[in-house]
Amino acid sequence: MNRETKRLMRRQGQMEADGSPSTRRTQSPVATRRRQRTTPAQFVREVRDELRQVAWPNRSEMANYTAVVVTTLVLMVSLIFILNLGFGKTVLYMFHK
Repeated sequence: MNRETKRLMRRQGQMEADGSPSTRRTQSPVATRRRQRTTPAQFVREVRDELRQVAWPNRSEMANYTAVVVTTLVLMVSLIFILNLGFGKTVLYMFHK
């Protein structure tokens, strides 16, 4: 355990000043506070409100994004295929002789 970890533990109350483990237990504010659960109806309302804030793409933007993704996918698959084929042929050539 390094100095920084010891200092952090001392600040958090997990270690005494002399380096011995702290015997006192402090509960975090989250543990002492009772968790409030939302109702399913409240959850649906909050989800609906958040989804209204999303910037949804229109049809032309979606077509552009799809074209970029498909083009990138084809290029990457081709690159990996060519590299795999080249390395495979090289290894087989090296061990064949």
